Amino acid sequence: MTPDYPIYGLPTKENEEDQMIDRAFRELLQSYLGSNHRKKVEVIERAFKFAKEAHKGSRRRSGEPYIMHPLAVAKIVVEELGLGSTSICAALLHDVVEDTDYTIDDIERIFGKRIAGIVEGVTKISGGIFGDKASLQAENFRKLLLSMSTDIRVILVKMADRLHNMRTLGSMRPEKQFKIAGETLYIYAPLAHRLGLSKIKRELEDLAFKYEHPQKYEEIIEKLNETEEHREQIVEEFVKPVRKMLDEAGFTYEIKARVKSAYSIFKKMETKQVPFEEIYDVYAVRVIFENEDDALEKIKCWQIYTFFTEGHRIHPDRLRDWISIPKANGYRALHLTAMGPEGKWIEVQIRSRKMDEIAELGYAAHWKYKTGEHGDETELDTWMNTIKDILAHPEPNALDFLDTIKLNLFSSEIYVFTPKGDLLTLPAGATVLDMAFAIHSQLGMHCMAGKINHRLVPLAHKLESGDQVEIITSDTQKPKPEWIDFCYTAKAKHRLRTVLKKDRRLLIKRGEEIFNEMLRKEEIKPGKEFISRILAAHHLQRIEELFEMLASDEINISVKELQSLTSSRRSLMKKLLRNPFSSKKKDQDSLKPKEPIDRKQVFVLYPDASEPNYRIDFCCNPLPGDDVLGFVDENEEVVVHKVDCPEAMKLKSAFGSSLVLTKWGSNAEKFLASITVDGIDRQGILEEITDLLSRKLSINIRSLNISTKNEVFHCEMTIQVDTADRVELICDSLLHIKGVKFAKRSS
Repeated sequence: MTPDYPIYGLPTKENEEDQMIDRAFRELLQSYLGSNHRKKVEVIERAFKFAKEAHKGSRRRSGEPYIMHPLAVAKIVVEELGLGSTSICAALLHDVVEDTDYTIDDIERIFGKRIAGIVEGVTKISGGIFGDKASLQAENFRKLLLSMSTDIRVILVKMADRLHNMRTLGSMRPEKQFKIAGETLYIYAPLAHRLGLSKIKRELEDLAFKYEHPQKYEEIIEKLNETEEHREQIVEEFVKPVRKMLDEAGFTYEIKARVKSAYSIFKKMETKQVPFEEIYDVYAVRVIFENEDDALEKIKCWQIYTFFTEGHRIHPDRLRDWISIPKANGYRALHLTAMGPEGKWIEVQIRSRKMDEIAELGYAAHWKYKTGEHGDETELDTWMNTIKDILAHPEPNALDFLDTIKLNLFSSEIYVFTPKGDLLTLPAGATVLDMAFAIHSQLGMHCMAGKINHRLVPLAHKLESGDQVEIITSDTQKPKPEWIDFCYTAKAKHRLRTVLKKDRRLLIKRGEEIFNEMLRKEEIKPGKEFISRILAAHHLQRIEELFEMLASDEINISVKELQSLTSSRRSLMKKLLRNPFSSKKKDQDSLKPKEPIDRKQVFVLYPDASEPNYRIDFCCNPLPGDDVLGFVDENEEVVVHKVDCPEAMKLKSAFGSSLVLTKWGSNAEKFLASITVDGIDRQGILEEITDLLSRKLSINIRSLNISTKNEVFHCEMTIQVDTADRVELICDSLLHIKGVKFAKRSS
C-alpha cells in the first residue's frame, strides 16, 4: 500500500518541481552573465523570488508551475533579444499584476519606476491585443502602441511573451490555438517585421502556420528534410570559390546556408499556385564578416560582392543595396542573386557582424550599439510619430483602425525625392497625394497634381522608388471625399478625414432637413423598417450616408420611390442588407430560437443536407476538403471561411469567442469552383480540355472563356465539383494535355 505522505530521502513532486524551477533560473542567470550588459544579478534574483512567491500554487494549462513561463520569457529577452537587467526583471514580473493581488504601485516601490513602467505597459495588453468584443479590440491595441511609444522595451517583452505562448500552444484547446495563431499572423508577426525582429517574425509565422495548416506544414518540413543533404552540397559548391577569395583577402567571416521558412514557402506556393519543387529561391547564403572600423563597412560589402561576380552569373534585376538606404526598420545589408549549380538561383546576403545583429534583433540590438546619438533610431522615431498621429484621431470603427495600422506594419518601402533632392521613405503603393501629406498637411490639402520627369501626373498616381516628384498646388483647391480613395498611407487618410469631418457634419445636417421635409410632405413616419428599406434600395449602410448624398445632390429620391417603400411588400434588397459578420436575415415571425452552438466541440459541416447547417461566405468560396473555420453569428448560425482567408484572419483576431472548430461531413452536394489554365495554343486543344473534363472525368462545365495572344492561350472556367481534392486532381490531369503549362484553382 502506497503511503499518502512523502518518504524521507525520496524525491517528491514538489521537490522535483523546485529543482526544475531553480535549474531554469540558473540557466537564465548564466545567459545574462554571458552577455555584454552590466552585471546586476541582485535585482534579477529579487525579481525572480518575488515572482515565484506571487505565482505560488498557480499552474499553466500544460500543468507545469506558472513561474516557468516568466522564466522562459526572461530567457528569450536576454538570449534572443539581447536585452539587459531592466527588461529581464520586467519579463519575470510581467504577469504578477494581471494574475495576483500585487499592484503596479507595489512593483514600483520594490523595483523602481523603469521596471514598473514596462510591467504596466505589458499588463495593459496582457490579455492579447483583442478582447472578446470588437469594441474592446481597438482600445487594447491603442494601449499597446501608446505603451510602445513610451518605451520600446514594452513591445519587446510582449513579443517574447507571445513567442513563448506560441511555442507552448499545443496545450491549448484547438479553437484557442486558431484564435491565438490568427492574432499572431495578423498583428504580432508584422509588428516583429516592422521592429526588425526577423528571426522572431519567421518563428511566429512558422508556428502559426503549423497550427492553422498542420498537414501542409508537415509536408513542407518533410520535403525540406528530404532535400537537406542535397541543398548543403549545392550551397557548398556555390561558395567554395568565394571562400578562397575571402581567405586570401584576409577576411574573418562565417558563411551560413539559410533555408526559406516553411510559411514563406507555403505563401509562395499558394500565390503562384506551384508545387514545392518549383519554388526556386528556397536556397539562400549569408556572408557575415567581422569589422572594427565602421568607415570600411560599406567598402567591404562591395568587395565581397565582387568575389561573387567573378565566379558566378548575377541576376541583373535582383541587386538590393540596403546599405546606402537602409529599410525603415533599420535593416542594412547588400543582397544579390547568383546562378548556382544545377541552374538554381541562390540569394546572397552580405552583412557585417553589426548589420547581422541588427537584422536579427532589429531595434533590440540598438541597446548594444547605442552611442548617445539618434543615428540608427531616426527611422523608428519617424514611424512612432506616424503611429502617434493615428492614435490622436483613431478610426471610429475598430477593424478600420486595425487596417490603418496594418498599412504601416506590412508595407514595403519605396524611396522618392523632392525637387531639392531630399529623400522621403513611403510605403509601397503610396500616391502623389500621400507624398504631399507626408511633406506637410497644408501641401496635401491644396494638392492638385504632381510632376515626375517633366510629366504631369494625377493625385492618384502611384509612385515608384527613385521618382523625383514636384507637388503642384493651388490656393483654390479644397479636399474632396473621393480623395480618400487616392490615399494609401495612414497619415494622409487621417489628415484628410479630419478636415472632411468638419464639412461632412454640415452636409449631414442639411441632408437630414431635406429628408425630413420630403417625409413631412408625403405624411410618412420614418420607422425602423422604412429606414432599412431606403438604405437597402440605395446600397447604403448608415442613414448619415443618405443625408450626406442628398445634400450633395448625389442621389434623388422621388415621390414614387417613397410611396413604394411604404408599401407592405418586402424589399428584395432588405434580405441582402447585413453586416459583414452576420448571417442573412430571416423573417422575424418565422425565426425560431436556435440551440446555442458549443464552441468547445468540433462542429461537423453537412453540405448534402436538405438545408446545410452552415453558410459559406463568398469572399473565399471554400470547398469540402479545404482547411476551414466557423464563426458563430448572432443568430447562432455557423459562417464558414478558409483558414487563411483575409476576412477570416480579421475574424480570428477580433471575434475569438465566436470561433468554432469545424470539419467536413458528407459532401454529396456539388460546389462551383473556378480553374485557370494557361499554355501554348494549338489546333484542337480546347476540344481536348473539354473532352477530358466532360467525358473522362464526368465534370459539369458551367462556364468557359478562352482567349489567345501571340500563340499563348488563357482559359478561365467554372466547374461543379464535390471536394477541393477533386479540383487538385482535375488540375493535375489538365497538365498532362500537350501544351498546357499551368492549371490552378482560382477560387
